[in-house]
Amino acid sequence: MSDLLTPIIQAMRAGNGPALPSVCSAHPDVIAAGLRQAAAHDMPALIEATSNQVNQFGGYTGMTPSDFIGFVKGIAKAHGLGHVPVILGGDHLGPQAWRDRPADEAMTLAAEMIRAYVAAGFTKIHLDCSEGCAGEPAQLGDDLAAARAAQLAAVAEGAATDPQALTYIIGTEVPPPGGARHDGEGITPTPPENAAATLEAHRRAFEAEGAGAAWSRVRGLVVQPGLEFAPASLFAFDRAQPDRLSPVLGDNPRLCFEAHSTDYQDAPVYADLARRNFGILKVGPALTFAWREALYALSHIRHWLDGSPHISGQMEALMTEDPRHWQGHYHGDDTRLLRHFGYADRIRYYWPKAQDAVEDLCQAIDRADLPTPLMQQYLPQATLDRAAGIDLPRSRAILQSHVEEALADYYPEARC
Repeated sequence: MSDLLTPIIQAMRAGNGPALPSVCSAHPDVIAAGLRQAAAHDMPALIEATSNQVNQFGGYTGMTPSDFIGFVKGIAKAHGLGHVPVILGGDHLGPQAWRDRPADEAMTLAAEMIRAYVAAGFTKIHLDCSEGCAGEPAQLGDDLAAARAAQLAAVAEGAATDPQALTYIIGTEVPPPGGARHDGEGITPTPPENAAATLEAHRRAFEAEGAGAAWSRVRGLVVQPGLEFAPASLFAFDRAQPDRLSPVLGDNPRLCFEAHSTDYQDAPVYADLARRNFGILKVGPALTFAWREALYALSHIRHWLDGSPHISGQMEALMTEDPRHWQGHYHGDDTRLLRHFGYADRIRYYWPKAQDAVEDLCQAIDRADLPTPLMQQYLPQATLDRAAGIDLPRSRAILQSHVEEALADYYPEARC
């Protein structure tokens, strides 16, 4: 198994290539769109799962790491994209999922999870031990977080049949779980001295753990570049700000920054981040947001054809019957609107329960004779043009093409 990530980072650091988007989603249409965009740009597809989403107990998707890899491979095969090289990443792998337990117990479970990820074939491993466990502060200091990350790196090395295929990401500068801040909060880029301290703490910890080989394959440091999104607002990246972080990387051509929550930014931002040595750009909610946009558009179109009620009514019922996925994220008088249209896209957790309704809508669209002006009323022409080139039933082609439109901005060299 070869390391597909390092050459991309080296090319980006040398100014000869773009950053690599990381598709953080378990939605099959989003994964298919990510694979197709990677193929169009002759790049590997980077697809990641989080520790809450996929773990040895199934996570909230019900999938173990080996299940998730089989899931991705099945999607690739079904769409004729089995030839696309895929990097499978594990995001925020640490004790977070069990942080209500004592640290020793949580770390034991985290080690089991790491073994499961590596044994399944995940090769990009984000070691994140920044959150405290029972009786500890909510956020740990660099030294303890790094020591725990080094312990898990040693576990990963021991579990791998080919450790040389593994690459590691360290550090964390992310919003609260769910991928969004609260409206009104400010965004402060990571100070260079903090980034340097995190990097040095991990170097010392890996050395103390006897994990020097793993340290040589650390490829990314997670930092906050100064962008994010909240439920109803965006924090746009200031392209005029000076690049204060790049000196932290020194002259290591195989090390880059990783940016989380890059969703919804203007297209030029992604090329600018690459110039600032952000080699990995994570995106997730913006892609399922785009999928929901297209699905709601199809439901409007169907209503004009046969009078069927809009699918948003069924989704509203699902979300109000089981509010756990949005209740702690949306507040105030606009919760109903945010449930459907918030940038945090908490509605994505409810699509598995709505599969029958989605399939019924898709079949109705596929059977119908759709007037072009009606389609153009609800869907961008770019989405319709892209969908025409996808060999799928019309409904799925439209859903995936709209996701591709959102993802295409991450490939600034040649938009396909």
